[in-house]
Amino acid sequence: MLDLGLAVFLLLNLLAGLWRVHRGPTAADRMLAALLFGTTTVAVLLLLAEAMALPALRDVALLFVVLAAVIAVAFTRVPRRFRAGED
Repeated sequence: MLDLGLAVFLLLNLLAGLWRVHRGPTAADRMLAALLFGTTTVAVLLLLAEAMALPALRDVALLFVVLAAVIAVAFTRVPRRFRAGED
């Protein structure tokens, strides 16, 4: 039961990330919020995998970790002039 409570708390925590994506003010702020989504998703999947005894969710969480790493690297490699919202 504690695992499910923590999962709900993490999902509520995503509301702060949604606010940051909406408000910005820079592309870097929005990117960090997107990485927060990835991290929180992985945590929720791992908690649900343990609570529901579904080991396949661990594989899905691993996939999200890899995707988040690729997105972070891609963001740092894009030249500054192509990023929307940057001055």
